[in-house]
Amino acid sequence: MASSESNHPYHLVNPSKWPFVGSLAGFIMATGGIYYMHDGSIFAFLAGTALMLYVMYGWWSDVISEAEGGVDHTSVVKHGLRVGMVLFITSEVMFFFAFFWAFFDATVPLITRTAHEIWPPEGVVPFAAFGIPFLNTLILLTSGATVTVAHHKILHGDRAGCGRWLAYTVILGLIFTGLQAYEYIHATFGFTDGIYSSTFYLATGFHGFHVIVGTLFLLVCYFRTKKGHFTADTHIGFEAAAWYWHFVDVVWLFLFVCIYWWGGSGYVPPS
Repeated sequence: MASSESNHPYHLVNPSKWPFVGSLAGFIMATGGIYYMHDGSIFAFLAGTALMLYVMYGWWSDVISEAEGGVDHTSVVKHGLRVGMVLFITSEVMFFFAFFWAFFDATVPLITRTAHEIWPPEGVVPFAAFGIPFLNTLILLTSGATVTVAHHKILHGDRAGCGRWLAYTVILGLIFTGLQAYEYIHATFGFTDGIYSSTFYLATGFHGFHVIVGTLFLLVCYFRTKKGHFTADTHIGFEAAAWYWHFVDVVWLFLFVCIYWWGGSGYVPPS
């Protein structure tokens, strides 16, 4: 009789509908989005988005169930999950590198001979670096500290403390997003007003999107903490969220220094 025990430390997942349904949702979103951008109805895109949200909820629920089973996520699997998150963050670094390259390509003559001699370009009124951008910098740095405290709490088995400091981090993330939205509403330049606005909105906008994703990530961890999913020894999901949040913090520091501070330092108000 064959043994029911596994002879390897890996997790071979059971057959699942989620990859197929997720691919279908992505296809509907893509084609629906293209159709909408060609003056068609937005219904297909919204339907694909709803289906994708359903896939995300169902698939991640299955992953959480596997983690809670105590059998599937062996030490080897946990190591693989950590490595996967590190590689994902590395890919995100390359993603933002492209935006910074586009910005410096337009501003530094050493990179390209077509760089603007005057930056910001004439007619552009940049944001004051030490206004809302600096306040948002302080907020994100504080949130990096609060999520570190939350991690420290779970390492010592204090679930209540971990949840409390996670809540602080989520609130700070929401405040950051609100202030950035306020900043965009009061901007003096639009998305299509030239190279300055294009590089500014792409870099800061995609970072803002990452803040929203990270806030949701930490919010899920908050509820999982309340349900007792995390222990001092097993909290891979929380670690991934904390790493992602620290990555978001570091990217913002580069954005603040390069785009807000240095990028706006050449502005001379009209006399």
